[in-house]
Amino acid sequence: MTSKSRRYPVPTLCRKPLINLSSLLAGVLLSSSALASDITLNYAFFAPAQTYPGMQMQFWADELEKRTNGQVSVNTFPGGTLLTAANMFDGVLNGVADIGLTTTSYEPARFPLLNMIGEISGQDVSAEVASQVAYQLIQEFPQDQFNLEDFKVITIFTSEPGYLQTRNKVSTLEDLEGLEIRVPGESETMRALGAVPIGMSQAETGEALQAGIVQGIASSRETLLDLQYARHLDYIVDYPLSNVIMLAVMSRERWDSLPEDVQQTIDQLGAEASQYAGHYLDNHVQEAISWSQENHNLNIITLDPEEQARWEERLEPVNKKYIEQVASQGLPAQELYDRMLELVKKNNK
Repeated sequence: MTSKSRRYPVPTLCRKPLINLSSLLAGVLLSSSALASDITLNYAFFAPAQTYPGMQMQFWADELEKRTNGQVSVNTFPGGTLLTAANMFDGVLNGVADIGLTTTSYEPARFPLLNMIGEISGQDVSAEVASQVAYQLIQEFPQDQFNLEDFKVITIFTSEPGYLQTRNKVSTLEDLEGLEIRVPGESETMRALGAVPIGMSQAETGEALQAGIVQGIASSRETLLDLQYARHLDYIVDYPLSNVIMLAVMSRERWDSLPEDVQQTIDQLGAEASQYAGHYLDNHVQEAISWSQENHNLNIITLDPEEQARWEERLEPVNKKYIEQVASQGLPAQELYDRMLELVKKNNK
């Protein structure tokens, strides 16, 4: 804290020094109070800092520090250095980290309605639009329906739709039959298409590709560059699958401990961080594809219309079944799905 000095006449009465001493003590107390109100937040993420969620994480941290004039500082812990994908949510609730960022599909049973936003396949939307839609949905529906009543949502965003990326060429369902494909959690989508979904975290995927444990991945395409997957994958099937939901949360207890002005600043940042992540990813995906084509001869496979219709025929019942399963738990699955389609249409314009 800085203060402007002021010149006072040399005191001639004994009361003057007492007044100045009181002012000095008040200033010291004010300064101590300001220092005591400084806040440090520890922000954990399971994947490397150069990934698009890691870029969002740093954007959010920098913006919060700037907008609070340094009152809030944020320590970022990417790469699983504080919490891993397996214990992110519980770690936040237990106070290991103030904020945790992770993929909700790693815990499918915990967030059925929330995961449905990403699990519906065949939505040809950009990451920016998908992220804005997810953020709007999380604002409109009650938090307990998402099983988030113990958390404060800091921001939410999504990947682009996942695309099948493989070692060998896949242009028909027969080519895909029996291939072991890495997915971030469970995947009825891959199973319906005839592949064998292998659930694993991003941290495990590089070694699994290198060792041939999996023959491909269903993922957004920036990892071709960011995680160097283009060294092991030669083909992309140009057909949109499901999105991955990325969620940043704080425990309600920690949130309630923050000053109101800091809470307001964090709330204002939520939508901006969501849009930033999606916009960054869309641009970065194109960069990753170009780099992979130039440096690793990546090939993009476009399904012919008849084959695309076959994929859609396989996936439509999966989408319908997923909605029904979530609805059977007493959750507004159809209502959320219908609203999601409205928001996609609106934001695509």
